[in-house]
Amino acid sequence: MDLAFGRIQFTPDLMPGDALGVNLFNFQTNSFVLTKGPVFADILLADEINRAPPKTQSALLQAMNERTVTIDGKDHSLGRNFFVIATQNPIEQQGTYPLPEAQLDRFLFKLVVDFPDRDAEIAILTRHAAQALETDARTTGIARVLSADQLARGRALVDAIRLDATLLTYIVDLIRATRDDADILHGASTRAADALAGAVRARAALEGRDYGLPDDVQALLLPALRHRIVLGPAAEIEGRTAPEVLRNILNRVDAPR
Repeated sequence: MDLAFGRIQFTPDLMPGDALGVNLFNFQTNSFVLTKGPVFADILLADEINRAPPKTQSALLQAMNERTVTIDGKDHSLGRNFFVIATQNPIEQQGTYPLPEAQLDRFLFKLVVDFPDRDAEIAILTRHAAQALETDARTTGIARVLSADQLARGRALVDAIRLDATLLTYIVDLIRATRDDADILHGASTRAADALAGAVRARAALEGRDYGLPDDVQALLLPALRHRIVLGPAAEIEGRTAPEVLRNILNRVDAPR
């Protein structure tokens, strides 16, 4: 079974119904029929999510939290495979809205994608120069590498991994340290601790281990927490960044041996 993909191009005038779908009246059957929006997918790409108005972001929040959407009072399941990949444009300010902390907390990682290096940019232009100017991305050699059944088997591998009590304590100590740090106004939540522990299990599975290591926690702490903490005014004035503050916490909290 293949995975279904959906994509939403967020704009300031995008309404919740444009993302979730709407019930339309069918005069032939004399009943309402649900016209599903792009959120009904296994993998949803939310393009430039910070351009969406708050009401639309709120509608997406339920989908991310419960894998369910509510339309006209009726719940519709999105399936176990549903997850969201979102992009933000860090430059544009006009027509953008800050994502609420509750929504940011639903994202497992925040990855910062910088400009490619010189050789990579040359390779991109070289490849595009050999194609028509308006080439459909679906015809550029993108191939499926995973089926829904394979994803389920991979999930079972991760589910079978259990973390040692000392490693769980280390994760909790790191999370709690974000709440007591003088540079942080709002620290990470218990949801963040749970997400980090799950990511450690996934990293262990990808590396062929059935156990987690402190190295896993340290490697995943920045992408898992950089969007979940709010720096204090003094730290921002002095030019400190979330990764810098988190690295200081890593150096301060003792890892299990």
